Order: sequence, then structure tokens, then C-alpha cells
Amino acid sequence: MTVPSATDPARLVLPPAFTGLRAPATDDAFARACALAADEGGDAAGTLVLVERADILDLAVVLAPEEPLASARRALLLGMVALVDAVGTHGPPEMPITLLWPDELRFDGARLGGGRLGWPRDSAEDAVPDWLVFSAMLLVSKPHGDDPGLTPDSTALDEEGFGPGIRLALVESFARNLMKAFATWAEDGFDGIAARYLAHLPAAVGARAEIDRNGDAVLEHDGAVERLPLAPCLTTPVWRDPATRAVRL
Repeated sequence: MTVPSATDPARLVLPPAFTGLRAPATDDAFARACALAADEGGDAAGTLVLVERADILDLAVVLAPEEPLASARRALLLGMVALVDAVGTHGPPEMPITLLWPDELRFDGARLGGGRLGWPRDSAEDAVPDWLVFSAMLLVSKPHGDDPGLTPDSTALDEEGFGPGIRLALVESFARNLMKAFATWAEDGFDGIAARYLAHLPAAVGARAEIDRNGDAVLEHDGAVERLPLAPCLTTPVWRDPATRAVRL
């Protein structure tokens, strides 16, 4: 699947399972994909929405879940693994990529972006939802003229040495990694995906850690057990600034 883009001169090449959909810069990939899924249900599965903004990588993909909502929410963690793998493939070598539970991605200690998960709000916890949407957003560049030193808690791809045209390369890599991760889940269960996620979670360092069936992280330090719940964290992503509809600077 190739998708021409007015923002990037190259063409976006997606795996056959995906259908690309361009959206204008004023749009929001998450909202567009959720609306599309609500209208078309399972027919929208595999649609990847890419917003045409040069300063932000804003994408969302419609998924067709096969598990009840309570366990299908683990797709958020899987999507974050695919996003980490994409950034790691194209970023400068040996730079740490970490995750702030459950949906914020940090590059060399600074916020680069994050992920979101959407589903039909009338879905019961024990019922398979008609659709899911995983959305990801990364800062490509900060507002023109801003001094990076004024926003040290965040970073952007251009600040970290990612090359030109990185938006398309990351989208293509993310799509490939997402397919591989779902294949792994289907064939081998979720434990392998969980281990890859936890490897980037500083809170899990030195702990006996696992992801339970509901997507909660269970961390055991010296006999003390800490549970990081997933579902309550998905309502309002802390990495996102509602005023700008972008990554918090």
C-alpha cells in the first residue's frame, strides 16, 4: 500500500494489511480513526490515519480485537512496544528509550511522545469490542524560535539527530513492527510482548515484573507488591496537552 503525501515528497509504503488515509493538518488522527471505526466497525480494521503535519508525527490505526475489552486493552502496551522499536531502529545508537507507565515514550530521559487507546464506550468489560484504535504522537520539531532549554522535559526528533524525512520512515517501521507484535501475541501469547515492554519501564528495574491479563503491571520489590493499573490511565494521557492537542512541552 503506497500513500502519497503532500507534506513529504516520498511515498509511504505500508504492509498489505494496512490501508493508508491522509488527514489534513487541522485534524486529529485519534479522533478521525475512532469516528471511522464507529461508522464502519470491523470494515475499518487496518486503516492507518496519518495527519499531514511536518512538526508532529500523528498517526492512528484501527484494530479488530479478538478478546474481551478487559484483556484487549493490552493492545496499548503492544502498540507502545512497536513504537519503541520504530524509534530505536531509526534513532542514534545507544540512546536510552524508556516508558513512563503506561503510555509515555521518553528519549534520553525527555518526553518525545506517547500513545492512546480508543474503544466503543458502550462496550462491556467481558465483551469483545467492535473495534480498538491505537494512536501515537511524537514531536518532530518544537515550535519555531523556541529555545529548547526552556522546555527541558521534552525533546523532538530533530533535536536528537534523526534525519530528514523521518516521519515516513517511522510510520513504515511502526506498521511493520505492529504486525509482527500482533503475530507474536497470536502465536505465543502476551508474555513475550510484556517482557519487551517491561524492559523499557524504569519502574520495573530490579523487580520481579509481569503484565497480568487485564494489562496491569505487577511489580514485586523485596516481597512488597506494587500494582500499576492500566484501564484508569487511558482516559486522559498525561503526555498530551489538551490545549495544543499535541505532546506536552
